[in-house]
Amino acid sequence: MTTPHSWFFWAIMSAVFAAMTAIFAKIGIQGVNSDFATLIRTFIISVILVFFVWFTGKWSNPFTLPAKTWVFLGLSALATGASWICYFRALQVGDASKVAPVDKLSLVLVAVFAFTFLGERPSLREWAGIAMVAAGVMLLAIRR
Repeated sequence: MTTPHSWFFWAIMSAVFAAMTAIFAKIGIQGVNSDFATLIRTFIISVILVFFVWFTGKWSNPFTLPAKTWVFLGLSALATGASWICYFRALQVGDASKVAPVDKLSLVLVAVFAFTFLGERPSLREWAGIAMVAAGVMLLAIRR
């Protein structure tokens, strides 16, 4: 059973919002440069997060964080920005129903990177599922 305290609940919610993101973005970028649209989206997200963190009482002094945290959050931010720029550009020129599944190839890459860099060891069953996702992405990406 999923509860608001389980990782699976939040992962499902992430998937729902990611799906909504693709649809809303595809509609929103019509007639707008995709990089400029990404900037607007990022600004709105930043404002909302400031209020959310402040309202929930989770604000703390960011300058007290360890250097390692800053480095890896910075790298994560750079990767996120690059991902968003590429995603919006792909949405601008491609169908959302094709772009979004290919974007989810990130699932396969996360598994490979987690294996390589974090020492995570998915089971054979989990690797089989990851391989099926990869095959599904390729099937969707192949031109008819």
